[in-house]
Amino acid sequence: MAIILPPLPYGDDALAPTISATTLQTHHGKHHKAYVDKTNAAIEGTDLAAASLEDIIAAAEAKGDKGLFNNSAQSWNHAFYWNSMAPSASAPSGDLAAAIDSAFGSLDKLNEELVAQGTAHFASGWVWLVAKDGKLAVEQTHDAATFANGDAKPLLVIDLWEHAYYLDHKNLRPDYLKAVTAKHLNWDFAAENYARESNWTYPA
Repeated sequence: MAIILPPLPYGDDALAPTISATTLQTHHGKHHKAYVDKTNAAIEGTDLAAASLEDIIAAAEAKGDKGLFNNSAQSWNHAFYWNSMAPSASAPSGDLAAAIDSAFGSLDKLNEELVAQGTAHFASGWVWLVAKDGKLAVEQTHDAATFANGDAKPLLVIDLWEHAYYLDHKNLRPDYLKAVTAKHLNWDFAAENYARESNWTYPA
């Protein structure tokens, strides 16, 4: 069963002007699609052909298959990223809001940490909000590295690769990060992930 390219959970222009329709069409329809297509080509006819994307990522990492890992992990990261964004930001509530206050002091402080770590990250990668060891933390990963599997539970992610923001913000990654954290983080999705017993899974 082939890995699918999930549709965007909103219209192409839903995140504009922070993320333009042109950026979303290119990012989702070309970059994400290429990762999915390359993953499917790599697993065709193998014992991973019917595996979940999470199992493909784990198997590729265990085998040291960098090509398959990069494409499968990037497929997962991008789907998680689309869901981490929303046309307008909601506000954290309940258990998640309490956890944010406990770990960071306030939502504003958390957003400042996401912007700071995302700005400081060198080259391509991702900045995540995760639940780890009983509390929340902001973590960075390089290139295709992912929290699809593992002990830390991902709640939200922001893409730091240049193709995520360069058409709209040129080299000003901090502007992109400030706009995303202020206007477009999907706190309902984060709350669902926080309440899950296991990590979010890629749509089949």
